[in-house]
Amino acid sequence: MTAPETPVQSEGANRRTRLRQYQVQLLERMQAARNNAGARVNQLGVMIGQERFLLDLTQVGEIVPVPAMTEVPLTQPWYLGLANVRGNLISVIDLARYYQQSDTAIGSDSRIITFASGLGFNCGLVVARVYGLRHAGSMETSGDRLRDADANEWTPLDLAALVSDTRFLHIGF
Repeated sequence: MTAPETPVQSEGANRRTRLRQYQVQLLERMQAARNNAGARVNQLGVMIGQERFLLDLTQVGEIVPVPAMTEVPLTQPWYLGLANVRGNLISVIDLARYYQQSDTAIGSDSRIITFASGLGFNCGLVVARVYGLRHAGSMETSGDRLRDADANEWTPLDLAALVSDTRFLHIGF
């Protein structure tokens, strides 16, 4: 005979179920967008530091909760360390620090966005928040940024260009 669930346990279980359902829906939408299955959505919106960025879904691997990280001595301040994601060691980068802006706050909404395997780079970016899928084609262009219907500014981020940047590749002092 099991003890009845308390309201706190039940609420926690419901929250985990809703989070799981949201993650499954987001993954399905990302896969549909990658396959161009009639979806107009082709960008993943994220918050890095205090800025909103759009990532091309073909360059994104996974969205995972922030795991424990092991610091690596004598590395740049933007290199947060190594993390184990599903048995693979990845480098974790704070892109806001890399761009010499304020740090990306790590909280309950934070995630690691891993790079797609096609980029050949075991790396992930820490993001303060994932906004979900966005369609850049419906946004207004404003210089090198895009503006959505709610007047939010988004900066497209090319992960392939980032991994070919010499400064990005040199994490040591």
